[in-house]
Amino acid sequence: MTEKRSGGRILVDNLVAQGCDRIFTVPGESFLAVLDALHDTPAIDLVVCRQEGGVAYMAEADGKLTGRPGIAFVTRGPGATNASIGVHVAFQDSTPMILFIGDVARGDRDREGFQEVDFAAMFGPLAKWVARIEDPRRIPEYVARAYTTAVAGRPGPVVLVLPEDMLVEEAEATDRPRAPRFSQAADPLAVGAMMDLLKDAAAPVAIVGGAGWCGGASNHFREFAERIGLPVAVAFRRQDAIANDSPVYAGNLGYGPNPKLVERIKAADLLLVVGPRLGEATTDGYSLVTPDHPDQLLVHVHPDPEELGRVYRTDLPICADMYEFAELCSDWEEEVLSFSTGAEAHREWLDWSAPKPTGAALDLGQVVAAMRERLPADTIICNGAGNFSGWWHRFWHYGPCPSQLAPTNGSMGYGTPAAVAASLRCPDRQVVVVAGDGDFLMNGQELATAIRYGANMLILVVDNGSYGTIRMHQEREYPERVVGTDLVNPDFAALARAYGAWAETVERTEDFTPALERALGEKGVRLFHLRTDVEQISSATTITKMRERARK
Repeated sequence: MTEKRSGGRILVDNLVAQGCDRIFTVPGESFLAVLDALHDTPAIDLVVCRQEGGVAYMAEADGKLTGRPGIAFVTRGPGATNASIGVHVAFQDSTPMILFIGDVARGDRDREGFQEVDFAAMFGPLAKWVARIEDPRRIPEYVARAYTTAVAGRPGPVVLVLPEDMLVEEAEATDRPRAPRFSQAADPLAVGAMMDLLKDAAAPVAIVGGAGWCGGASNHFREFAERIGLPVAVAFRRQDAIANDSPVYAGNLGYGPNPKLVERIKAADLLLVVGPRLGEATTDGYSLVTPDHPDQLLVHVHPDPEELGRVYRTDLPICADMYEFAELCSDWEEEVLSFSTGAEAHREWLDWSAPKPTGAALDLGQVVAAMRERLPADTIICNGAGNFSGWWHRFWHYGPCPSQLAPTNGSMGYGTPAAVAASLRCPDRQVVVVAGDGDFLMNGQELATAIRYGANMLILVVDNGSYGTIRMHQEREYPERVVGTDLVNPDFAALARAYGAWAETVERTEDFTPALERALGEKGVRLFHLRTDVEQISSATTITKMRERARK
């Protein structure tokens, strides 16, 4: 199309051309021309949120689910700063996402106008690419490049800044066709070298999940690992990277992993790392797998060459698309020695992930057990950050990829917005939010968004009256000197009902299962207010035990 159109119209037309079918936003006066164009664009579903942090979280979650960039629109200044948290999640989680920011007019730039921010300086460390579109004729070029950049190599966020006068200016522009996703094929010689290393290994372990991982990669790698009996561990909050019912699934790394898995990683003579960056959380502060990893060989497979060798000494770097690499492994015809350790590691994980009664009035391990019995295997679990998530990370059995939406950067308030995105993108799947009391109130206002758009989701608010993770660190470093971590909370069930949701309060273990049955008989947004005792500070210990250790 080359006839004259406003910049807003050109932008929306090119989003459609790139396959965009959903936009998350809080409307702003700086991009009214875009909103006006969306009025006549039924191909794009506009989801209006209640705060820009929720906007960015939803777009990031949508990108995780689809593998295509999630799209967010916010206004300048306060809108952009609120949305920056989601951009940071997308960067550290390697999620494709594009954030569009309405900006001051071109002629007013650098005067510190109303809500003006230097977005290149602000988002430079948080995004793969930040650009400002000065000419409406170049909008198709910028949009196509944004889509390409967001999914290329290590996926991540892109930020495009839109001067408000540019969006109303009329111009002739040639729309760009949908940008293809370029993938790096796995080098058969490099994979052959990896297979030779596996033949010589006595105790290899794979660590998977991360940049570019997808359902196809998961299925192919599972087939390969099961054929040779290779133990497969997953990176922090990548527990759906391989379905947990695989007979070689070994559990997750990160915070609170199975001690037997930790020992297995330490004893490994060969680490096959497919996708993860081996970041701080996955490696327990770069100590479980050290950057120089003496006495261990490291094969690192990653879609971005700049990540290979950046932190870790790499014995065999393989730059490849995750799907391409996993497919080549599953189709490998030469015989590779089989290992018994995959089945051993899986048995250890099954024992570790079986919740045992603790005697707590409301035992969260038994709550997870009840959910495992009654919810479908492909349930999508969404959570933010906090000790509450540890019960699900340990005891929930995650299904096929994607079935976990959780920020690896430890961002609070993520679960509810992510679940809204998931319920809209996957309406036939059960979506569950697990949130702490502090975590939930950081974005609980998005209940209004969930109700408005008919989201079908189950929310569990774990209320122990505390910022539990910080309280745990506090008790470890400064036992019995509690300050700044106690919370006074609302009646979360009453709050949910005020939004229009179904809700119940549960305080005893034996009351949860019948309450869950009632919730599953309802539709829409359903919320449980789970009142727990801060004494059970994590899935592994209590405050009393921590204080006893501190006294010794």
